[in-house]
Amino acid sequence: ASQRRMGNRAKQRSILLGVLLGVLWETGGTQIYYSVPEELERGSGVGNIAKDLGLEPQELEERGVRIVSRGRTQLFALNPRSGSLVTAGRIDREELCMGTVKCQLNLEILMEDQVKIYGVVVEVRDINDNSPYFQEGELEIKMSENAAKGMRFPLPHAWDPDIGKNSLQSYDLSSDTHFSLDVQSGADGNKYPELVLERALDREEKAIHHLVLTASDGGDPVRTSTARIRVMVLDANDNAPAFAQSEYRVSVPENVAVGTKLLLVNATDPDEGSNAEVMYSFRYVDNKAAQLFELDSNLGTISTIGELNCEESGFYEMEVQATDNAGYSARAKVLITVLDVNDNAPEVVVTSLSSSIPENSPRGTLIALLNVNDQDSGENGRVTCFVQRNLPFKLEKSYGNYYSLMTDTLLDRELVPSYNITVMATDRGSPPLSTETHITLNVADINDNAPAFSQASYSAYILENNPRGASIISVTAYDPDYGENAQVTYSLVEDTLQGAPLSSYVSINSDTGVLYALRSFDYEQFRDLELQVMAHDSGNLPLSSNVSLSLFVLDQNDNSPEILFPVVPTDGSTGVELAPRSAEPGYLVTKVVAVDRDSGQNAWLSYRLLKASEPGLFSVGLHTGEVRTARALLDRDALKQSLVVAVQDHGQPPLSATVTLTVAVADSIPDVLADLGSLESPASSDDKGLTLYLVVAVAAVSCVFLAFVIVLLALRLRRWHMSRLLQASGSGLAGVPASQFVGVDGVRAFLQTYSHEVSLTADSRGSHVIFPQPNYADTLISQESCEKSEPLLLSGDSVFSKDNRALIQVSAYQNLQFSLQHVGSLVAACRIFWWCRGIGTLNCFMWDLVP
Repeated sequence: ASQRRMGNRAKQRSILLGVLLGVLWETGGTQIYYSVPEELERGSGVGNIAKDLGLEPQELEERGVRIVSRGRTQLFALNPRSGSLVTAGRIDREELCMGTVKCQLNLEILMEDQVKIYGVVVEVRDINDNSPYFQEGELEIKMSENAAKGMRFPLPHAWDPDIGKNSLQSYDLSSDTHFSLDVQSGADGNKYPELVLERALDREEKAIHHLVLTASDGGDPVRTSTARIRVMVLDANDNAPAFAQSEYRVSVPENVAVGTKLLLVNATDPDEGSNAEVMYSFRYVDNKAAQLFELDSNLGTISTIGELNCEESGFYEMEVQATDNAGYSARAKVLITVLDVNDNAPEVVVTSLSSSIPENSPRGTLIALLNVNDQDSGENGRVTCFVQRNLPFKLEKSYGNYYSLMTDTLLDRELVPSYNITVMATDRGSPPLSTETHITLNVADINDNAPAFSQASYSAYILENNPRGASIISVTAYDPDYGENAQVTYSLVEDTLQGAPLSSYVSINSDTGVLYALRSFDYEQFRDLELQVMAHDSGNLPLSSNVSLSLFVLDQNDNSPEILFPVVPTDGSTGVELAPRSAEPGYLVTKVVAVDRDSGQNAWLSYRLLKASEPGLFSVGLHTGEVRTARALLDRDALKQSLVVAVQDHGQPPLSATVTLTVAVADSIPDVLADLGSLESPASSDDKGLTLYLVVAVAAVSCVFLAFVIVLLALRLRRWHMSRLLQASGSGLAGVPASQFVGVDGVRAFLQTYSHEVSLTADSRGSHVIFPQPNYADTLISQESCEKSEPLLLSGDSVFSKDNRALIQVSAYQNLQFSLQHVGSLVAACRIFWWCRGIGTLNCFMWDLVP
C-alpha cells in the first residue's frame, strides 16, 4: 500500500511538471510543447490549449478549434469547457515509442476562422510500469562433467521496455558454490548475464543444480523478474559450437515475396560424431519478427513467412542460438533492415473547403486547405502537389504538409460558371505514384453586366391607319448574369412628339419587349418617330442600356386627289375657258392642276377625259393635265363645250376626283356676246319658259343697273385713290395700250392672254403654279379668278408680297372692265344678262362701267 501511495505521488508530480512546462512554453509560436507521463487515465489534463492559443475556453468551439491530426487511434481530445487538451485514452509509451529514448507525439490543431494550423508536441515521459521479464521462465543447461573451471554459459537475459533508470539495471544469481554470475555489457548497451563455472562438477556428487536468476530495474519501487535455471551435468563433451561471425546483417526490400530466403547463419562444433551436430533456434525474437521470419533448425536459413512493410517497421533485431548434442551452445545476433519501396501513393485530405465564392473575389481568396501525406520514406515519401496550369488557381504550402488552394486571378462567372479542380499529388519515387483529388467550385454571380440589345439600333415600319394596340416590333436584350441579375425589364425613355408625350403614341411590354401602337398613325401628320428603349436588369444596383428605335409610318392611299385649278366657283356657276375657232390642233386651252396629300405612287396622278359634249374635239395630257384641242375647230362646233376631267392616283385601290370645264368656242368677245342667246336656246323646250325668263331678266337688269350706278361711284373714288398709289410706285400698269381693247356695239372689253407654269415634284403637295406672263389668248379673267390664283403657289413661301398682290388686283380691276356707252335697247340688256349668266353672274357684276 505504501508503494502504491508513493507511485501515485510520483504520477501527480509528473503531471504538475508537464503542466508547468506547457505553461512556460512560448505560446506565440506555431508549435506548443507539453510533457506528460504515460499511463494517465482518460480525460487527464495535458495542457491549457485555450490559454496557449490566446483564447477563452468558450472561444474554442466558436472559432472552430479542432484537432486535425491523422492516426489510427486518437490519443488526445479538446475539453471545450475548460479549454484544456486532455487524453482520449490510455497512453502506453512502450507501445507508441518502443526502443526510442525520447517519445514525442505530434498533432495539429486547426483554428477554422483564421484557417491557421498550430503544431502541438506532447512528450510522453516514461514511468516504471514494466517489470523486467524473461522470455524463457525456465532454462536447462547441460554441462559436461569435465567442463573446465571458468567456463562460461550464456544465460537468458531479461527485457524491460522502460528506459533510463526504470529499465533493467542488474542481475542476481542464487548462491551455489559451483557457479557465479558475470554480467557482460554488449555493444548495443544491453546487459547479458553469463553463468561461470567456479569449480569442477561431479555428476556422481550432484547431477542437477537448480539456480534462480533475478533481474531488477532501477525504478522506485524496484521491479524484478526471475528465471529458473536447471544445470544438467553430462559426460564428456567439452567443445561448444561457434558461429562464423558474431553478427549477421541483411537488407531486404519490403516487397520481397513470401518464402524468400534472406540469409544463412552457420555454427561449427570441433567435436565429432553426434557431439558435433548443431541445432539452430531463435534465442530472442519479438512477436512481430516471429510472425514474419522463420529459422530452419537444421540448415540455419532465415526466410520470410509474412509480407514485410517498411511503414510498420523498418528494422528487426533477433538472436540465433546454435546448440550441440552435449548442450553446448553459442549465440549470434541477426539484424534485418527492410528497405522502402514506392508502394504507397500520396494521400490528400481536404481539411477545409469553400464550395462557392463570388466572381468578384480578390486574387488570393482561399478555397480549400489540403493535407498531403505519403507513408513511404525518403524520396518515396517526398510529395509534390500542383493543379492544372490552365486554371486560375494556385497551391501554396502553408504549414508542414498543408497546402492552401487559392485563386490566382479574378474569376468571371459569365465565362466559366463552375470549375472542376483536380489537385495532383506526386511523390518522387521510381516509378512515381500520384493521387488526384477533385474539388468542385461554383462561381457565384454578381450584377456586373448590363443588358445588351441584339442590334445596335432598330428600325420598324407600320402602315398608317393602323388599329390601336397593333404590335409593331419586338426588341430583345440579353443579360449574361444569372437569376435576378439577368431578368430584363423594358421601358421607353420619356420624350414628346408634337407637344404630346411619347407614351400616348406607343407603349412597350416591360417583360417581352414588344412595342405596341396606342393610336392610329397618320402619314400626313408625321412620317417617322425616333424613340429610345431602355433595358434594365433586376439586380441590386440595377444596370441598364439604351437602344435607338426608328419607327417609320408607311403611306396608304387614303387621300383622294385635290383639284387646285380650275377652282370651282362658290356661287354654283361654272367657269368658262375661251378657245378661238382659229385654234390649231394641240392648242392649249387650259390646264387641270391637282395634288394628292399621299406620297409615292399613291400621289402619282394621271389625267383623262372622262366625258365631253363633243367627243374627239379636246384631249387631256395623261401626266400634265393640259387640255388641248385635238383637231381644228369647225363652224358647226357648238359655242359651249362641256368637259369632265378625271384625276386618279396610282394607289391600291386608286382614288379619283373630277372637275367639269366649260369651254367657249369663239374668235372674239363680240362673237361670244352675239351668241349668248343661242347658248340657252337648245336648253329651252318651251316658248312660255323663254318669255318668263325674259321678263325676269328685264327686271333683274333694271335692278342691277341701279346697283351698278352706285357701285360705279364707289369704284371711281377707289380708282382715283389707287392711281395715286400707282404713280408713287412707278408701275407701268396704269396705262394700257389701246390695242388691248376691242369693242363690239359700243362695248369694250379688255382681252389679255395668260399662261402658267407648273412645277411638279415627287410629292404632289409640293407642286406650285406661277403666272408670270400672258399666254392665254382671248380668255376673260375676272377679279375672282385672279384672286383665287394665289393659293396655287404651293412651293412654300409666296412669290408675291402683300403690296404686289394689291398692285396686281388694281391692274386687274383697271384691265377687266367694260363700259356701256349706250344702253339704248332692251335687246342689248338681255344679251348682257344672258352672257353674264353663261360665264357667272358674280364675275359679271365685278366689272367696272365706264360712261
